[in-house]
Amino acid sequence: MTESKGPDTPGGSAAPKKKRKTLFDRLRPYTIGVVAMVVVFGGSAVIGAHVRGNKDTKVSEPSGAVAAAQPPTAPPADGASPSPTAPAGPKLAVPVRPSVPVTVTVYEDLRSPDSKAFQEEYAATFAQLLTTGQVQFEYRLVTASDKQYGGSGALVAANAAACAQDQSRFTAFVDEVWKNQPTDPKSDALASEKLMKRLAAKAGKIKTASFDPCIEQRDHEGWVDKSQQDFAAAGLGTVPVVQVNGVTVKDVHSSLTPAKLRDQITKEAKRVIALQATPTETPALAG
Repeated sequence: MTESKGPDTPGGSAAPKKKRKTLFDRLRPYTIGVVAMVVVFGGSAVIGAHVRGNKDTKVSEPSGAVAAAQPPTAPPADGASPSPTAPAGPKLAVPVRPSVPVTVTVYEDLRSPDSKAFQEEYAATFAQLLTTGQVQFEYRLVTASDKQYGGSGALVAANAAACAQDQSRFTAFVDEVWKNQPTDPKSDALASEKLMKRLAAKAGKIKTASFDPCIEQRDHEGWVDKSQQDFAAAGLGTVPVVQVNGVTVKDVHSSLTPAKLRDQITKEAKRVIALQATPTETPALAG
């Protein structure tokens, strides 16, 4: 008797049974996806933590921040109260200063003998007023003397002063200009770029690498020209011209004295301070 063969397999052997999938087999595709997500998001978390860590340690000072004044290392020999030394270290303090009630605007021409005489007469008064903390000075450079005498000395000197201002050395540089202003205003000696460079060296702390190209390329001459145009259009007369909070001071060329100007500025400061201290009426809220 021959052995019976199965119906589905030629040759007589029975087909193997299909293996049943386990729970792990069914979940395997999802497991791989979850692992991939963990790797991606885990890596992002590490990168984010690194960036945040660097941001927390990087010192980025806000605009206007200042360093703390350092205490003096030794008392002065004359027995006076010791003054703090210059600020040093990281700028961690945010200053909140009182507003300046009085702005004094001075129009001056660096070639004009009258401007030089005025500055020399009033320099000490201006310095004293600055110490009060109630006055700030703004200088407007004009060039009327170039038109009056010919040449470009006032323009060249004013441009150089603006170049010095780029390095916060305006006052020191202008002081040197006054010292070297020609006795004869008809002389155009201030038009010399070589002289401007020598005056910058005398003023000190002016980097020639940026100052010299600034005057050679006349970086600020357009700004000076605009100042002169506005001055002429305003019809303010001849320099020096002084304004206190926008009001032109009278008799600058005749009877004004440093004492009179100081009194006028002090009076204006008191007026503005009193005005600021006066409470304003708050309108009632609409019901």
